[in-house]
This record gives sequence, structure tokens and C-alpha cells, in this order.
Amino acid sequence: MASLSGLCSSSSSASLKPKHNGISKLTPLRSKDSLAFSTRSNSSSKLVATRSVACEISADLSKTGNDGVLRKAERGGLEKDPQALWRRYVDWLYQHKELGLYLDVSRIGFSDEFVSEMEPRFQAAFKAMEELEKGAIANPDEGRMVGHYWLRNAKLAPNSFLTTQIENTLDAVCKFADDVISGKIKPPASPEGRFTQILSVGIGGSALGPQFVAEALAPDNPPLKIRFIDNTDPAGIDHQIAQLGSELASTLVIVISKSGGTPETRNGLLEVQKAFREAGLDFSKQGVAITQKNSLLDNTARIERWVARFPMFDWVGGRTSEMSAVGLLPAALQGIDIREMLIGASMMDEANRSTLLKNNPAALLSLCWYWATDGIGSKDMVVLPYKDSLLLFSRYLQQLVMESLGKEFDLDGNRVNQGITVYGNKGSTDQHAYIQQLREGVHNFFVTFIEVLRDRPPGHDWELEPGVTCGDYLFGMLQGTRSALYENDRESITVTVQEVTPRSAGALIALYERAVGIYASLVNINAYHQPGVEAGKKAAGEVLALQKRVLAVLNEAR
Repeated sequence: MASLSGLCSSSSSASLKPKHNGISKLTPLRSKDSLAFSTRSNSSSKLVATRSVACEISADLSKTGNDGVLRKAERGGLEKDPQALWRRYVDWLYQHKELGLYLDVSRIGFSDEFVSEMEPRFQAAFKAMEELEKGAIANPDEGRMVGHYWLRNAKLAPNSFLTTQIENTLDAVCKFADDVISGKIKPPASPEGRFTQILSVGIGGSALGPQFVAEALAPDNPPLKIRFIDNTDPAGIDHQIAQLGSELASTLVIVISKSGGTPETRNGLLEVQKAFREAGLDFSKQGVAITQKNSLLDNTARIERWVARFPMFDWVGGRTSEMSAVGLLPAALQGIDIREMLIGASMMDEANRSTLLKNNPAALLSLCWYWATDGIGSKDMVVLPYKDSLLLFSRYLQQLVMESLGKEFDLDGNRVNQGITVYGNKGSTDQHAYIQQLREGVHNFFVTFIEVLRDRPPGHDWELEPGVTCGDYLFGMLQGTRSALYENDRESITVTVQEVTPRSAGALIALYERAVGIYASLVNINAYHQPGVEAGKKAAGEVLALQKRVLAVLNEAR
């Protein structure tokens, strides 16, 4: 096997090459007088579609036709005039050259007047985000800072102690992953002489981020394959352990729990330890803990001398922990370039610090969310990535958006019952699932399309029929679905990336993390606590306590 010891290097991604049909290299532009767009045309007359590749086209070409930007019609419809829509696209397209990321909000019908009215709120939100990054207490329930932005740029941390903690943890994660992959750290009883599998035990933010990244970025044949125990379902746990079979002896078990007392994670750990005992294996020689320092889990791992322990910081919430050891360690063990993920996130963070709305992609997203949902969550967010590897992005966003924004009270104590419901599938599976309802049924949603320009690595594409590839059909389905929905006054956002890489995945995560924070400021809620989750945990504990009392009474009556 080729050495993967450089998996934590910060080398730049390989440059993109032209596709089979002569599409030019993707070079997004920032100029106000030109924009990046694309035209994908093949020899077949049956499939001619537009695609976002970069060509310099003057915005002046769009300045004919109706004046003003696209607005909702008097009876609630969207402007359908092609010239007006083109001008709106030119005016509002966001492009990030280095990341190869585009954000098209032209099919959300906000007006200039609405943007002007929202400007003071956005400036207040930008100020709040600035204070957040400086270390302001953003979770007053627990008196904690919120610092996931520091994880990808440690120098932003409010003091040198935190900077050192972040840098040391990243270095330790990289070294440990290199040592495991190279065989320097090995299981004691494995005939292979090295670790071959990862079993990650965690729930919520300790699972959703790592699952998304594994599905999106892991190579076809990773140095270690990963499985997840992310629930307390006995059958599900048994299935994962059974699938490992004899490879349990070469499985590295990562247990992730901030407090160390999360019931589902504790149960998963106990079940796995039982499986190890039954197989005659020493769990401590294969266990890794990711937890807060001096937690119950940390102390257990230290006393039992597990293979390694990595810290979780109290200023990083579960749903924003993917760029901490929680997400970076599993990714690195799969051969994913985690420093590239961090670079992508840091570059997106920098873009999201702009105080000009049109130059801030996260602010543009939050503007669209506010307009589409009336600022009260009146419509659902349907997330449709047209790429199999991004299937789990909608599940990841479910927690990030709904746990952050689903709040009963605002910051002034008013009962507001805020939130945005998120669900999704993948394209073009959605075409055969629920697009029928989105097109013709109840109008209670807006759509976010995620488009990926690269179909396959260069040189691997082939034509199913003259001039048409499998990827052309996928692209056609995206464009057709978006057009069909828009024709029936269904609004949509389109996020486009050149390809799915560690850098673009990191950028997508950072984009939505910031959008959630800005939107929370717009609607005056705290995005960084989750009292409803804690209430559910308390209620579950009461149910279990009652069950124990009932069983005790029944046993006494025997």
C-alpha cells in the first residue's frame, strides 16, 4: 500500500482540467463587470443545458428589458421574464475564485426595498459575529464562549493558551493518524498486524459530521474503513459488531462524548466492551477517547490506559465540532486531508466576515431564509444535492439548522417558537420520490440545490450515446427540476462547487455554520444552546427511573 503519511499535509488541490466536451477550465471571477457562468452543449440536440463554468460576459448584456430587480408579483408569483431574471442573476451571483464556489440566489424573490429594510439588522448581525469570534459569551445558559471558528484559524482565539491547545491537538491528531496508518501503532492480537477498521461510537454532532465527511470524502479503498454506532438500538449495535466479524481484533474504537455521560454513547461503549470480552480481546489496547478533560470518559480512558485520548473543548458545541478532534481524527484515519478541510473552512470564514451583503455568502443565505420563511419559519428548507457523495449533507444540516434555530423564546424572553425545518434526499432520486408534491402540492418549502460540476476524474468520462454522458443526464435533471419548480412559483437557491474535495467540503460546512449564526441574529434568538434537547434527556431519565421502581415493586411481589 502506498504511504499515506502525508495525509495531514496542506498541499493545494490539483488543478482542474477541461472536460471531454471542451468545457473550459473553471475560473470564477470577482469582477463586478463580469460573471462566471457556463454553457454545456453537446453534439446531441436532445440535451442542451446551461452550466456554471466561467466565461467573461459583461453584465451590460443583461441591462435590456424591464427595470428593477425581480420581485414577487401582485398575486404572489415570481417574475418570469427571462431578461429580468438574467439581470437579477448577474446582479446577485456570488463567486469565490479560490474555492471555486458559486451561490445563485436569483430565484428567491426578495426586492431591493426588502434588502434595504434588512440592512440595519445585518449590520447588527455582523457586529454580533465579530464579537463572537473575539470570545464574547454566546451561550449564557452555561457561561461559555462559542469558538468553532478558531479551530480553522487558531490565531483568532482570544488568548495564547487556547491557540496552543488548538494547534497541539491538531498536531496530535495528525501524528496519531500517521502512526496508525503506517503500522507504528498496531493492535496486539490482529493477524494483519495493523488496524483495518474504525468503529466510531457517538451520537448527534459526534456522529452526523463524521458520517457526512466519510461519505463525501473517503477514498474508495481507505487505509481504515469506518462504521458507526450512533444509537442505543440493540439490533443496530449487534449488526455493526457482527459486520466486523474477525476484524474486531483489528478495529480501532473511537468513543466520542463531551461530558462522557451521554447515555446512548455510554450504552454503545458497554456493548462494544462486552463484544471484546467475549472475543477474548483487551479493549483498552484498541480504545480511543475524544472527550472533555477530566470527564468520566476521560478519567476512565486514563485509568484503563486506552491507546489515546483527545480533548473536546467546552467552547465547541456538538453540531459545530466537525473541525475539532471529533471530526478530524476519523477523517485523518481514512486518509482524508484534514488540513485541506481546515483551509477551505478558514477561507469561507474570511469571506463571511465581509460587511457588504453581496460579498458575504452566509449573509446571502440568511437573507434568502428570512425572505422565504417570513422570518418565522413558515416554510421548510428542502436540501437536494445532485451528487451521491453529498447524500448525508441534508442530515448534517438538519441538526445544524434545527437544533440552532428551533427555539421557544427569543433573547428578550418573548415566546416566538422559531425554527426552520430541514429535510432532503439526493438528485435525481428526488425526481422519483417527492418532486411531484414540491411541484404541485402544498407550497410550504423552498429548495436548496447543491450542484457539483465535475462528474468523474479527468480521463474517466465516457459517452452513453453521442455527445451525452451519465453526468449530463444528472445535470439535466437538476436544471429541469429547478425550472419546473420555478415555473410554479417555487423559490430556490443553488450552491455550486467545482468538485467534492476536502477543501470544498470544509467550505460548505463553514458556510452553513455562519449562515445559521447570522440568521439567529436576524430573528433575535440564541443559536448556541439547546434547552429542548436537555429537557428531552431529563424526561428520558425520569422514564427510566420509573421503570426501575416498577420492576423493583414487581420483584418484591413475587
